[in-house]
Amino acid sequence: MRIKPPPIPLHVNGKDYALEVPGEAPLLYILRNDLELNGPKYGCGLGQCGACTVLIDGRAARSCVIPVQGVAGRRVTTLEGLGRKGALHVVQRAFIEEQAAQCGYCLNGMIMVTVALLRINPNPDDEQIRDALSHNLCRCGTHIEIMQAVHRAAKLMTETIEESE
Repeated sequence: MRIKPPPIPLHVNGKDYALEVPGEAPLLYILRNDLELNGPKYGCGLGQCGACTVLIDGRAARSCVIPVQGVAGRRVTTLEGLGRKGALHVVQRAFIEEQAAQCGYCLNGMIMVTVALLRINPNPDDEQIRDALSHNLCRCGTHIEIMQAVHRAAKLMTETIEESE
C-alpha cells in the first residue's frame, strides 16, 4: 500500500493551493503540469539558463532546481501572475514595446529578473542591468532590445509612481 504524501500548501499568483505531490518534485514541474502555468519554461534543468525563473517572495529564483516543498507557504509569482488580462505589468508592456524577443524562449526569465531588479533598484544603469541579466541565456541575440526594454520599464514605473502621487 502506497502512502499519500501530505498536501503541500502553495501560494501561487495570489491563489492558495494544497497539492498532493512529492515534496522533492521540482517546482517547475508542479507549476507547468499541475497548475497549467506555462510562463516558466524548461530550459536546461540545471538552474543555469533562466528560462524557468519565477519570483519567490519577490526574488528571482530558478524553479527547475527548487523542490516544491521548499516553497511551502511562500509567495510564488509566475509570468501569468504579473499582470491581468487587459492590464499588462509595466515590464511586460516595455518588452512588447521594445520588441525584445525573437523566439521568446528566454523572455520569461528576462521579464521575471527585470521585475525583481526594478523592485530593489528602480533606476539601474547598463552595468547593473547586465549584471542582473547575466545568468539568463538568450540565443537569438536580442540583447540590445532587452536592455532598452529594461530602461523603458524603469521609466514607465517611475511615471506610474509620479502619476499616483
